[in-house]
Amino acid sequence: MKKLFAEFFGTFWLVFGGCGSAVFAAAFPELGIGFVGVSLAFGLTVLTMAYAVGHISGGHFNPVVSLGLWAGGKFDGKSLPGYVIAQLIGAIAAAGVLYLIVSGKAGFTDIGGFASNGYGDLSPDGYSLVSVLLAEFVLTLFFLLIILGSINERAPKGFAPIAIGLGLTLIHLISIPISNTSVNPARSTSQALFAGGEYTSQLWLFWLAPIAGAIVAGIIHKAFFDKE
Repeated sequence: MKKLFAEFFGTFWLVFGGCGSAVFAAAFPELGIGFVGVSLAFGLTVLTMAYAVGHISGGHFNPVVSLGLWAGGKFDGKSLPGYVIAQLIGAIAAAGVLYLIVSGKAGFTDIGGFASNGYGDLSPDGYSLVSVLLAEFVLTLFFLLIILGSINERAPKGFAPIAIGLGLTLIHLISIPISNTSVNPARSTSQALFAGGEYTSQLWLFWLAPIAGAIVAGIIHKAFFDKE
């Protein structure tokens, strides 16, 4: 239960901090934090919670991280369902709190995209389904390679959260204009549930592509990089 609570709070913080920065601060009149600020916010959420609770649960905070670690032989498959459920609940709870905050603003009418992910008309810069699918697959693959490499027993000890947090920052710097950056189905699901409409109908891609990328990364690491 400690591991599941750690995953809940870690994923909550990731969604609250990352998506919250996009909703509240990215385009704040004249002095918003922009794409760079949102990218850094997502990286910092993972870095801080990896140090805070990573020693308890491993610090996944993302269903495809759990899946990729399993594919790479670093995680027990029996724990997968519990981790994924805890991550989803944490993400949805964070989105709920974000909604309560944003709906309390004077003149509030609707939440709009609510930092959701999308392709086609819902892509921030109009990228197609194929472009978004490819970007999410490749970025998740490399995210898992960073994670698996940095936690390897031969890697420098104690620095994995820094590498992972900076890796997630870089991923967002690349792909916010493409898909609003997912690489995390829990994060995508939580925001789409509140944004509704077409965002919900496009959610399948932000499960399929990251899952495929994570599994391929796990296989690559296990085959080529895990051992001497």
